[in-house]
Amino acid sequence: MNKYSQLSISLTKKLTKTEKKENGIYFTPSTIIITILKILEGYNFVEILEPACGSCEFIKHLDNSLANCVIDGIELNKTIYNEIKDMRSNKNSIRLIQDDFLKFKTNNQYDLVIGSRYKSGINVVNWPLRRLFLSYFANVYSRIITGLPIKDSTGGFKCFNIKVLESINLDKIKSSGYSFQIEMNFITWVKKYTIKEIPIIFCDRSVGESKMSKKIIFEAIYMVPLLRIKKILGILN
Repeated sequence: MNKYSQLSISLTKKLTKTEKKENGIYFTPSTIIITILKILEGYNFVEILEPACGSCEFIKHLDNSLANCVIDGIELNKTIYNEIKDMRSNKNSIRLIQDDFLKFKTNNQYDLVIGSRYKSGINVVNWPLRRLFLSYFANVYSRIITGLPIKDSTGGFKCFNIKVLESINLDKIKSSGYSFQIEMNFITWVKKYTIKEIPIIFCDRSVGESKMSKKIIFEAIYMVPLLRIKKILGILN
């Protein structure tokens, strides 16, 4: 059974239906928070950014289990922010900010941010060894052939700055699967946009089936050297 904190329940009653609908406000139950934090056990965190901190349940749990960590929480809704703004910690540096995460300015800004499975080792859970080898060595292959300085160029958990997408002729992107991800990353890199990989823990799907096929694998095998050739000839999209 999902359990919510008293503050989450109180805010749910206080916020109007319009506020909740327009801002996509949803408070995470403690059962989900605890499950996620168990997966993250053993990792040494130095800085944490919570982009929509809500009633600060994640931050409270993190504060209980971490020390000497910098935790930034961003919350757009003023009603919610007024309830959490005075939160303090004796173990960690907690900073709560009322702002729109999508417009939030930091010292480190990038044109492409990638949630990377291989930035800090191999962070994949419940994948068959065959699939893991295929994914890992596909990234090694693309790095060697193209020179692309990315540990996880085949992953799909990423965020592009709109200016990057506007600079790419998407109609000329014909690849799919692995090669689509590699091609988009490669073009972004060749255009000298800034790229940042953030380590993530990737868990295999619990429902549905993988779309991986021999066609996707073979496409990636020939697409990677083709990208390198296009770059050398100066005809890359």
